[in-house]
Amino acid sequence: MRDNVLWRKQSHIIMMLAKTLHIDAERALDLYYSTKTAEMLADARYGLQLMSDQYILDDILTEIRNENK
Repeated sequence: MRDNVLWRKQSHIIMMLAKTLHIDAERALDLYYSTKTAEMLADARYGLQLMSDQYILDDILTEIRNENK
C-alpha cells in the first residue's frame, strides 16, 4: 500500500516538474531521479513523504538551480 502511495506521489511531482519547466515527462523523470531530494523521498527516515507535493517540487527546483550555478 505504501509503495503505491509513494509511486503516485512521485508521479505527480514528476508531472508538476515537467509542467513547471515546460519539458516533456521523460526529461522530467530523468531530472527528478538525478536529485538528492528524490533519493530522500524514497527513504522514510527523512519524512519528506509527509510533505506536500508542492513543497517537494520547490526543493527539487532549488536543487536544480543550485547545480546550474
